[in-house]
Amino acid sequence: MMQVALVTGANRGIGRAIAMGLARRGFHVVGAGRSEERFAHVAAEVESVGGSAEFLPLDLGSLDSARSAAAGFSRSGRKLDLLVNNAGIGVNRRGITVDGFEPHFGINHLGHFMLTWHLRPAFRPGTRIVQVTSSVHFRADGIDFDDLQRSSSFGGLPEYAVSKLANVLFVREFARRQADWSVYAAHPGLVDTGLIPWFMKPFLRGRMLTTEQGAETPLWCATSEETAGESGLYYARKEAVPPSPIAQDDHLANTLWQRSEQWCGITPGT
Repeated sequence: MMQVALVTGANRGIGRAIAMGLARRGFHVVGAGRSEERFAHVAAEVESVGGSAEFLPLDLGSLDSARSAAAGFSRSGRKLDLLVNNAGIGVNRRGITVDGFEPHFGINHLGHFMLTWHLRPAFRPGTRIVQVTSSVHFRADGIDFDDLQRSSSFGGLPEYAVSKLANVLFVREFARRQADWSVYAAHPGLVDTGLIPWFMKPFLRGRMLTTEQGAETPLWCATSEETAGESGLYYARKEAVPPSPIAQDDHLANTLWQRSEQWCGITPGT
């Protein structure tokens, strides 16, 4: 039976490269995102290498949309072998989400938290969950839980760093709470994608990876026998490495989980 993988943000960048890598490994790819039209060319590429793909509507900036996307997949009755939480926004993004959260935190962390939680009925024993994060989490020295319902600062780098710290803490706490599945935090490296503002790219020329190179570590976490059974760790360059000291704070990880449950309207322990 063909394994099924759900990839958020699969229409371009690292997500597209991950989707193609999974298709070549025999996965049926469910691309979750806002635009079916934008995903159509990826589906065609997947089919060109002998794979299969489908689209799932998802707007991570809306908690209702994340809940509905998970429910829509679960209603199909299929099981999910792999979830790759890849989508996100980079720096230079302002405003707030429809639920009133700073957009980096609301989209990069909270939307994925809601999606993952409500996909649990579709997980098999041994399902892998890969959360794409960033070494930029080293720039965050904590999370101010009373300062997350506002617009981001000019540039948005501090908020982006906090959202990436939240990704690593989410993986750590998920692993502590649930032993039936394996969950990984994967740093793809400095990748030439739309998340990097155009005005910064001239200064980074020669240092950025291609999207295919950036997909290597998430794909390794998702499929390698070497990572089978591992859970809760942070990976870069296809190996487990220590995250920042604050990302190893179990009290902060537990607090983030509890606050995320409250914001998502999830009853603890369900």
